[in-house]
Amino acid sequence: MTTELDLSIVVPVYNSAAMLDKLMARLTDTLSKLTEHYEIILVEDGSPDDSWAVIQAFRKTYGAHLVAVQLMRNYGQHNALMCGLGLARGEYVVTMDDDLQNPPEEIPRLLAQIKEQGLDLVYGCPSARSHAPWRNLGASVVWHFYRTVFKNPITPTPFRIMRQQLAHSVQFYDLNFTYLDGLLAWCTKRIGSIEVEHHVRQAGRSGYSVGKLIGLALNLYTNFSLIPLRIVSGLGFFAALTGFLTGAYYLFQYLASNIAVPGFASTVIAILVLGGVQLLALGIMGEYLGRLHLNVNRKPQYVVRQLDGLDRRSGDWA
Repeated sequence: MTTELDLSIVVPVYNSAAMLDKLMARLTDTLSKLTEHYEIILVEDGSPDDSWAVIQAFRKTYGAHLVAVQLMRNYGQHNALMCGLGLARGEYVVTMDDDLQNPPEEIPRLLAQIKEQGLDLVYGCPSARSHAPWRNLGASVVWHFYRTVFKNPITPTPFRIMRQQLAHSVQFYDLNFTYLDGLLAWCTKRIGSIEVEHHVRQAGRSGYSVGKLIGLALNLYTNFSLIPLRIVSGLGFFAALTGFLTGAYYLFQYLASNIAVPGFASTVIAILVLGGVQLLALGIMGEYLGRLHLNVNRKPQYVVRQLDGLDRRSGDWA
């Protein structure tokens, strides 16, 4: 079989053994109507359930269309996607979640949009999200950060289609603390979106907790922007200016003999405010330095434990 494919579908798999049968059935049904030359890359990201056993069993059913990857441990969704993108050989590459909230039946619309508009990247943006309120709130914060940092009104989502050149262009980044949408925005400005359906999760619960969403936001800001450091600099300047003006005011009051009884309230407030600003500044700088330290030590982005369906050296099917 040749290595030239029309479509690659990359799906990070985590704790979704109960949904994989439906996911594969709907994916193959949709893709077979578009082309015979496609591949589905399932990246098992250290899942605690038996997802890997289910994926291996698919080899008998889906044969050469399936590429199965097992990572050594759980590295996170964006790192798992980087692994899948590096293996993708299709002219167009689609990424999506494993929970069927992104309907595979929307893939033809994404494909048509990227071809018709001559874009490098198209996001499938749902009109209404079937997530818990806290998850929607956390996602909104990440979107706001994205638009602020990259000056782009697009809403990034896990449901994307991109050209193979773009999928492979982000492979220059082999460090940890990955934020894929930031890397993609670094590499192209030809980004669009299309409204798609968003369904209720079929089974289980989301792997994204509040902590992981906060971590994603930190990855975005600390890897792609100096805004937090600039905010701290602004706070430091504001605190210093406030302290100077307050000191000048009380000096004037002292010289005018308007202070009858000296108090300690202003001193305590000043210490607390300035101490808080200093600790905040140290915390943000420490976040940058800590990530730099881990990356200098080459903390791996991901490590592949097992790869079935693709010979990485020759590019032929295994």
